[in-house]
Amino acid sequence: TDAEVNIRKKTFTEVQTERSEQAERTVLIKCPPRLNEKKLLQYLSSHGNINSHFFFENRGIHALIEFSEKNSIASLQDAIGIPSAAEHHVVPFKSRLFTFTLKNPVSQAAEETLVHLSPQSHIPVKELIQKLCHADSISSQMYILLNEYQLTEENIKLRFLACSLVRDFARAYFPDSTVKPFGSSVNTFGKLGCDVDMFLDFHDIQKHATKMKKGPFEMEYQMKRLPSERLATQKILSVIGDCLDHFGPGCMSVQKILNARCPLVKFSHQPTGFQCDLSVSNSIAIKSSELLYIYGCLDSRVRALVFSVRCWARVHGLTNSVPGSWITNFSLTMMVMFFLQKRSPPIIPTLDQLKELADEKDKHVIGGYDCSFVSDLSKIKPTKNTETLDVLLGDFFEYFGNFDFRKNSINLRKGKEVNKPESSPLYIWNPFEQDLNISKNVNQPQLEKFVAMARESAWILQKEDKTQRMINKEPWGLAALLIPFGKSNPNKVKNRMKGIGSETIRSLLDSLKLNSATSLQKAVGK
Repeated sequence: TDAEVNIRKKTFTEVQTERSEQAERTVLIKCPPRLNEKKLLQYLSSHGNINSHFFFENRGIHALIEFSEKNSIASLQDAIGIPSAAEHHVVPFKSRLFTFTLKNPVSQAAEETLVHLSPQSHIPVKELIQKLCHADSISSQMYILLNEYQLTEENIKLRFLACSLVRDFARAYFPDSTVKPFGSSVNTFGKLGCDVDMFLDFHDIQKHATKMKKGPFEMEYQMKRLPSERLATQKILSVIGDCLDHFGPGCMSVQKILNARCPLVKFSHQPTGFQCDLSVSNSIAIKSSELLYIYGCLDSRVRALVFSVRCWARVHGLTNSVPGSWITNFSLTMMVMFFLQKRSPPIIPTLDQLKELADEKDKHVIGGYDCSFVSDLSKIKPTKNTETLDVLLGDFFEYFGNFDFRKNSINLRKGKEVNKPESSPLYIWNPFEQDLNISKNVNQPQLEKFVAMARESAWILQKEDKTQRMINKEPWGLAALLIPFGKSNPNKVKNRMKGIGSETIRSLLDSLKLNSATSLQKAVGK
């Protein structure tokens, strides 16, 4: 039963700690082009027992090797040399990134074996649409999409390894520091290919508090004092950014963005293939990651619906990888959560309900904001709601296609529409920093475009003749929603938009005649 599944689910913190610890026992090897898997593993095993491994392609074949014991890595590092050809041009930083080449490639070529490569990116939308057409219901289409797009076990290990490698750098300056992923890498809503958001943390407070009580003295470190926390953050990130830039194996295109609201260092980590954003600990961001983790674990429909809605939004140009006035994936995810809280009976609890279930260890007040909610999934009663994803997808578009955005805001604490506190076109309360609107960036044209697309999608799902479309080998259900709408017949769209009647929508619909996504984006105004 669902209840039994819930009992076995680990808490967010347990999962994080376990994966961070795994990553510390892990190395990454660039393999020779002609690879004999058995030989490689046999050699590595001479340094210690291997827990797990996989291969992936990223400008050549790489192997991620997780040892059972941390000291196996030291043993392996003892056997590894410094690149000789470029003796005078190397920075002698010894990391856990190695290159293996064959000493005697000719004799070993014959032993080459085909290794299984774990995919680190998702299939293109065109291929996805073909797969979806073979499914037997919208619900199974949505699970196919989820399976194609969600992070794999291997990809998550690679993400934690990237953090662990950056941590080795930070520890040169701050021996106690840790580097942990947050956001989409850990909240169960990340898709293959998404960036790795990581943060630098300096204190493991729990360990420390108990020891400090003993003895007759108040004792503290002498430390340099700065006028503000922000300045400290900027200085630390500046130095670590330079360090990655000058000495970090595989760290390319390092950009320091220190004047942002949240100062960060962006870089591309070539060995793992990830685009990374490093910032200094932001406890509220971790809490948001944990909240989404809980929602994602409670019911399998939650993630299926979010992934489908986000893919739909991307296809129609409602979201964009560059910042601007578009709706963000985070805002969309919160809209889906809100919709699921509003079902009857609700599919997921409100944040206030999760707070009522919190015990002492779950109590967290961060910067004056109450961020308490239950962490133990088994304390949350499974939903009695049995609606199919077929129904939920259609109703999601119906609900937001007719939502009174002028008057109402979206509040996940209460799980109900609340009058807007200020006049932003789209107002979604930040679940923890209650005075912030997470969708403040969205402008009126973008919101109206979202409403138009939601109405159009609801209409397609209601009206379509599934059987006929399947016979005609036409995309149906979710697949039909993942094709830009202007393509088939823009006049159909026009009739259904009566009642919105704003200039924005008119210009938008004219642009649909132009038949291309680019012209559509220009019409809406980038």
